[in-house]
Amino acid sequence: MIKIENQKHPKEAYNYALSRMLERASFYGFRAVLVLYMVGDTVQMTNADAMVVYSLIMGSLIFSPIIGALFGDLLIGNKKAILLGGIAQALGAFCLCIPSLNTLYIGLLLVVLGSGFYTPNIISTYGKLYLNKTKLLDSGFTLFYLAVNLGSFSGVILLGYIGETFSYNSGFILSGILMLLSLIPVLASKESVENKFEKDKYIIKNRVFKIAMVLVLVALFWGIYEMASFRMFELQTKFSTISAFQWSQNLWQSMSSIIMLPLSVFAIFLYSYFYSSQIFKVVVGFIFAALSFGVLLLLPEIPSEQDASLYLISMLLLSAAEIHIAPVVHSVLTKFSNPKYLAILLSLAFVPTKVVSLLFAFYNSNSIEDPIFGLQMAMITMALIGIIGFFMWNKKSI
Repeated sequence: MIKIENQKHPKEAYNYALSRMLERASFYGFRAVLVLYMVGDTVQMTNADAMVVYSLIMGSLIFSPIIGALFGDLLIGNKKAILLGGIAQALGAFCLCIPSLNTLYIGLLLVVLGSGFYTPNIISTYGKLYLNKTKLLDSGFTLFYLAVNLGSFSGVILLGYIGETFSYNSGFILSGILMLLSLIPVLASKESVENKFEKDKYIIKNRVFKIAMVLVLVALFWGIYEMASFRMFELQTKFSTISAFQWSQNLWQSMSSIIMLPLSVFAIFLYSYFYSSQIFKVVVGFIFAALSFGVLLLLPEIPSEQDASLYLISMLLLSAAEIHIAPVVHSVLTKFSNPKYLAILLSLAFVPTKVVSLLFAFYNSNSIEDPIFGLQMAMITMALIGIIGFFMWNKKSI
C-alpha cells in the first residue's frame, strides 16, 4: 500500500453522490411498486403478463444507457444528458398516476430512456472529477457505491410502504419528486475542465489490456455469484421461518446490503489514505467471496437459530468481496479510458456481465436442483481465480 498525501475529494463529488442516492431511491422505489400496480385493480394484468412487461423493462435497461451515453459524449454533453434523463424519468413516474394501459407504457418508456441518459453520464461526470487525483478513484467510487446502496435500500422501503399503505399513485408521485430533487445537486455542481486532467502516462496496449481484464473478471464474479445465490435464497427463506428471530424474508435478503453500509464507510476512509492497485482489490474480492461461500457450506441443510451467526459472518465476508469488486470496475474504466468517451465505455461495461450471466444460466439447472452443489462450485471457482490472480499479481504479470 502507498500512503496518499495532500489529496482530498472534490466537493462536487458529494453533490453527485447525493444526486445518485436520490435517483436510486426514486428508481428502486418505483420498481418496488410497479408490479403490484400492474396486477392491482387499476390495470388488472395477470401475474404472467406483468412479469413479461417487468422483464422487458429490466432488459431494456441494458441498452438504453448506450443511447444516453452516445448523446452525452458526442452530442449534448454529459451534464445536459443527466438533466434530460432525470426529467424524463420523473415524467415517466408521473405518467403512471393516470390509470390506463397507454400511459403505463408511455411512462415505462420514459423511465427506461431517462435512466439510460442519467446513469452512464452521471458516473462519467463523477469519475472525471478524479482524473487529476487518480489514487482517490477507488475511495471516490466506493462513496458513490455507498450512495447507490443507501438510495436503493431506502427507496424500496419508503416507496414500497407508501404504495401499499396509501396508494400506488402516492408512490409514483414520490418517485417523480425524488427524481426531480436529484437534479438540484447536479445543477449546483460545476463540470470538470479537461485541461486540468493528468496527462496520460499509460500506453494504449496496456490500458486496453487492463480494462478488458477487469471487465472479464467482474463479469465472472457476478456469474459465479449467481451459482451460489440459490443456496443463499434457500437459507434466507429457512431463517425467516425461525420464530425466535421474527425477521421477515425481505430483511434476511437485505442483510448483505445492511452490513455493506458500515463496511463501505470504512473502505472510503481507508482508500482515502492508502492506495493499492485495482487489480489487487479485484483479486482480494474473489478470495473474500470464496471464504464467504466456504462459511455457508458449514451450515446444515436445515439451519437452526444457532447457525445465524455463521450466516452473518458469511454475509460480512460477501459484502467485503462486493466492495472490492463493484466500485473498482468504474475506477479502472475512468483511469485508463479516454475521458471524452468515458460514458460510452461505461454504458458498454454492463454487456460482458450480462453475457456471462446468460452463459452461466445454461448451467445453473444443477444449482437450482441442488443449491449446495452450486455453492460448492462457486466457492471452488472463486478460490481458484483468486489464488491464480494473486500469484500473477505478485509476479507483476497483471
